Amino acid sequence: MSNEVYFSRISDKILDRKLHTSGAVLITGCKWCGKTMSAEQFAKSAIYMQDTDKSRTYLAMADTKPSLLLQGANPRLIDEWQMAPVLWDAVRYEVDRRRTQGLFILTGSAVPLKQATSHTGTGRISRMMMRTMSLFESQESTGEVSLRNLFDGNQEKEGISKLQIEEIAYLICRGGWPMSLFVPKEYALEIARNYVDAVIEEDVSRVDGVERNPQRVLTLLRSLSRNICTMASNTTILADFGEATTMSLPTLDSYLNALRRIFVIEDVPAWAPSMRSKTALRTSSKRNFVDPSIAAAALRMTPEKLLSDFNTFGFMFESMCVRDLRIYAQAADGEVFHYRDKNELEADIIIHLRDGRWAPVEVKMGQKQIEEAAAHLLKLSQKVDTEKMGQPAFLMVLTAGEYAYRRKDGVWVVPLGCLKD
Repeated sequence: MSNEVYFSRISDKILDRKLHTSGAVLITGCKWCGKTMSAEQFAKSAIYMQDTDKSRTYLAMADTKPSLLLQGANPRLIDEWQMAPVLWDAVRYEVDRRRTQGLFILTGSAVPLKQATSHTGTGRISRMMMRTMSLFESQESTGEVSLRNLFDGNQEKEGISKLQIEEIAYLICRGGWPMSLFVPKEYALEIARNYVDAVIEEDVSRVDGVERNPQRVLTLLRSLSRNICTMASNTTILADFGEATTMSLPTLDSYLNALRRIFVIEDVPAWAPSMRSKTALRTSSKRNFVDPSIAAAALRMTPEKLLSDFNTFGFMFESMCVRDLRIYAQAADGEVFHYRDKNELEADIIIHLRDGRWAPVEVKMGQKQIEEAAAHLLKLSQKVDTEKMGQPAFLMVLTAGEYAYRRKDGVWVVPLGCLKD
């Protein structure tokens, strides 16, 4: 069920591996990130629960005999399965019955309520998160520097990014939405704005059937956007609603949880390593979206406005770096964190692989900040208890610059426009 025009995704390799080791695979992620198109590259039959011509029939079948919806060549794609949560248990049972791999691919852009399914699916249904496209996937990074090679100590060559600062501003506002690659540049920015409008008007209420005020959702998105890549507290976010609002902290939590369940916000958790000395660590997550264009769209930012506000530009560039590194780290079985202690020593990003290897990354827009960033990375590497955590695999300053190279002190300076998985 392949498509004629398809940009290969890094997650395709993960999906292929999971189909060979699991009876079914669940692909989660925000709407419009490409879950269905990616799944179609592997599926041999499909059912689309949102098909307006057939949706009522499918839902009725799910209520009476859900196994009928599972009939078809395997792997069978069940798109937006959460519309009929009973399908989860039906898939789990079918996997148990047939005892083979690669039977089903489920996609979902919302997390159903916990009581909607009877079983977790552990051992039968594996999960993978899919995000919007990285710069390498959208063919805007040269990919001359590989994250995997850096971890393995095999990165030899240097690189040159083709992206100018004006293009980076545009890419932040455009985002990594696959459909934005198939429309003229002057229209591509509308994709993220349309996505934000859909979240505000429909998705955030539809996820659990709780009606939420669109104006409050917009205010929340704008507050989160202004505080992107910071550890702003819920109290700080709530203050942006003003004294006239009746919004409470529990209500705010409800709104935030709804946005998490539709994969709009994806905060960066704090890293808690073993330290050589007793150092108090900050444990708050950093505010972030699954794609920086959401913040730009919520604030009505344009590339031109970003270029005239370098403070905001810097935070949104960090958000784009987090997005790409999450995608690249996932391919290496890793996750992304941030680090900050009470002495304000920090690393914008910590990449930690499941095998224990780790690497700190500082994000800097310009060349003038590289020296200070490198010093911070070296200091952090000396504070971590390497007997327990191991030596960092590498130290990296991720930039919006032009050249990728390794400094004499061993710190890598890498433009985002040179990086890949």
